[in-house]
Amino acid sequence: MTPQLEKKALTPQQRFGNALATQLMKLFYGSRFTDLGPFRAIEWHTLERLNMTDKTYGWTVEMQLKILKKGIAYAEIPVRYRPRIGVSKVSGTLKGTLMAGYKILLWIFTYSLKR
Repeated sequence: MTPQLEKKALTPQQRFGNALATQLMKLFYGSRFTDLGPFRAIEWHTLERLNMTDKTYGWTVEMQLKILKKGIAYAEIPVRYRPRIGVSKVSGTLKGTLMAGYKILLWIFTYSLKR
């Protein structure tokens, strides 16, 4: 399921990072995710089981990795990406882009080493 992308909805670095992260998650965890995605729906008791810790850029990927590692059923529903109004504090700045990429990759690699 590929997200629906309107023209200029994501920057080239966002597209690359999303593809890289989802491919690494497929390689390391056997995931079927095609998107890091902006939206999550989860039951409260399941969220509590995940013991989320990241409070910044890695939160989304942390949730996905913990779902995979714990064998919790999930479904991915494609979302439509539209061009942003205004400038993102993350993808709109070099620092934000680098920090988000760093945190996402850090989660993927270090969490794969945890039992």
